[in-house]
This record gives sequence, C-alpha cells and structure tokens, in this order.
Amino acid sequence: MTSAALSIAITFICSALFCGIYLQVAKRWKILDVPNERSSHERPTPSGGGLPLMLAFFVGAALLFGVGVFWSGPYSFVLIGSLFLTVLGVADDNWALSVRLRFFAYGFCCVVVAAAVLRGANPEVGLLLIFCTAFAMLWALNLYNFMDGVDGIAATQCFVACSAAALLAWTSVGASDYALFCLLLGFSHLGFLVWNWPAAKLFMGDAGSIPTGFTLAALAIMGGAQGYLSFACWLVLLGVFITDATWTLARRVITRQKFTQAHRSHAYQRLSRRWGSHQSVVVLLILINAIWLFPLAWAIVLWPQYTITLVLLAYLPLLVGMAKLPDIA
Repeated sequence: MTSAALSIAITFICSALFCGIYLQVAKRWKILDVPNERSSHERPTPSGGGLPLMLAFFVGAALLFGVGVFWSGPYSFVLIGSLFLTVLGVADDNWALSVRLRFFAYGFCCVVVAAAVLRGANPEVGLLLIFCTAFAMLWALNLYNFMDGVDGIAATQCFVACSAAALLAWTSVGASDYALFCLLLGFSHLGFLVWNWPAAKLFMGDAGSIPTGFTLAALAIMGGAQGYLSFACWLVLLGVFITDATWTLARRVITRQKFTQAHRSHAYQRLSRRWGSHQSVVVLLILINAIWLFPLAWAIVLWPQYTITLVLLAYLPLLVGMAKLPDIA
C-alpha cells in the first residue's frame, strides 16, 4: 500500500475512532438533539459529530503533507476556511449564534476562499466573478445544511460524490493532489457513517454540514478553475441535493411560506415519512448516483462538447420527480 493510500485509510479509521469517542462524551455531557415537531428523528440523539469528523479530515491532510503532498495556496485556503467554519459550527451547535453573525462569517469566508481559488488559477480574475462564485459557495454550504435531515444522507452524498470526483479526475494531468483531497473528505465522512448510518447513533450538526458543503463547493470551483474536473461534473454528482434544496426553497418562497424557518417539506423528508425508513431514502440516493448521475458525469469527461445536454439530461428526471412527489407524499 502506498503512503497516500495508507493516509486515506488512516483518515477513515481516525474518523470512526474520533466519532466513537465523541459519542461517549456527548452522551455524558448531554449534547443531544432533542426532537420537535419538525424533526425526522423520534428520540434525543447525540449531536455535534461534525467536530471529530472534520478533525479526522485535518489529520488526514497533515498525514499526506508528511508524505510529500504539498498543499499549495488554494488548498491551504480551503483547509483554513473549513477549519474556521468547523469552529463556527461548534459554537452555533452549542450556543445558537445569531443569523446575522453566521451569515457575515459564512460570506466573508466564501469571498476569501473564492478569491484564493480563482486567482490561484488566473490572477486576472475580476471581482464580479469572485463575488458570484462566493455567492454560489454560500448557497452550497446552506444547501448542505438544509439537506442534513435524515440519518446518513449528508455523509453518504459526500462520500459518493467525492469518490466519484476523485475517480474522474485521476487521469487529468496534475490532478493527483486534487483527487487525494477529494478522497480525504470522502473517507472522513465514511468513518462518520459508521455511527450515522440509519438508525443513527450520532448526528453531525452544523459543525459538520456547514464545512462539508463549503469544502465540496470549493472543490467544484477549484476543479473547474484548474482544469482538473469540469464544474459541470460536480453539478451532476450533487444533483439530488441541489435539486431538492433549490426546488423546496423556491416552492416555499412562491407559496409565501416562512422559508427561513425549519420545516419537513424536503423531498427526502417526505419520502422517509411515506416509507417509514431513513435507510430506504439513503439507498435510493446511492442508486440514483450509481445508475444515473455518475455515468452522466463520466460522459461529460469523455464528451465535453455535449456538457450542457448531459447536465440537462441529469436534472430532467430529478425535476420531474420533485414535481410529481407532492401527489404521492
């Protein structure tokens, strides 16, 4: 086993170990997510597992650095941004920070990292593109927070998307570090899934969902900017989350519901109630990615001239499913 592969394996082991230790601490200190009328779980469950999950990710990054993987400027900014948002997420999980403070902190972090990633590829990039990219990253981190609502779904999506992205990027010239970074994030979430797979013993909370969404967005931007992996591939690989979160938010705005309040109207939440199972929803997510989205992302790599058509093809059945779902919910 190569040093890089061993580092990825250790990241997985550290994540499972750290999360297991944290679970016992959370039980003792009563760090619990108590269910309410909007919750998808029925009993108080330890939360804040994003902290040991992200800690394992940072340990893995340090291990790879130790075996000769030099994390250049853009990667360093992404790591620092992820660390900052992890700390902020821990604070919010425990003390419920104000919406304004969180929005300002998220926005500032996204602008700084967007500038570092884009200008790392092209120093002439203008402010308009930087701010548009930062807005997309801000939506991504909030999107991931919205979608972290049933056992195993957020960590599974991250592992599946990152593993697929690493595989697709591996053959690109100079993309080996990028692929390893994707695998680090993916396998840190796989370790967390040891405790989060339905029925979950541990939730990740904002300490995990916010930095995860941010890091995935940063990887998508970096892949496109550096030529490692088309941004469109990431749009396809994250298609389920993007469609569900965006459609649900738009529908709540159009119907004049209070979209800033917590709710249970996402497609995955309605399906979990209809089927009486979180695991069935997660398995459906895996199947959609394996059978539909990954092959289309691969097709984008092989035939980039058809990118727009392939992205539309990926999203069409997802949108149809969202439109039909209210009739079966």
